[in-house]
Amino acid sequence: MFIQTEATPNPDVLKFIPGRDVMGEGTREFRSAVEAEASPLARGIFELTDVRRVFFGPDFLTVTRAPSGREWPQMKAPILAAIMEHYTTDAPLLTDAAAPAEPADGHDASVYEGDTAQIVAEIKELLDTRIRPAVAQDGGDITFSRFEAASGVVWLHMRGACAGCPSSSATLKSGVENMLKHYVPEVTRVEQAL
Repeated sequence: MFIQTEATPNPDVLKFIPGRDVMGEGTREFRSAVEAEASPLARGIFELTDVRRVFFGPDFLTVTRAPSGREWPQMKAPILAAIMEHYTTDAPLLTDAAAPAEPADGHDASVYEGDTAQIVAEIKELLDTRIRPAVAQDGGDITFSRFEAASGVVWLHMRGACAGCPSSSATLKSGVENMLKHYVPEVTRVEQAL
């Protein structure tokens, strides 16, 4: 098995590409060892020193290291070994008791009505077709949180390599906000949801 690695714009995150599906559909983020109990793979990675976050994408995973911890040259081999062991033992990605993959967005469009529902549908379409694929190339994800029709503010979650990335604010404001405002005139601003 050959596992590729790629640097991301976030110096504390490394992207691992095992050459096969990770989540397939959806994504999943583990922000602690306690959350990682839901996945044998995430648990194995969290057992390593200085791991702060694990993110599963469709065909990749990212690992976030502690900024003051070991450097990537010391961490990379043990992480690769944990991924290799997981895939060669055919262990499940998630335990039966684990929650399913997180949906592409964090909010059900059915809570919106009329014109607002149409605006939300347009926002989600742009996120899914133009923005999320580009962000996934860098090992991250951006998901819809909510839209405030009165103010025109869109709230988005930054995940994976995007969470805590020094350039995430620029990506959100210069890239995502400009695109959404261009195609959906009702959008006035984009903010990061916590």
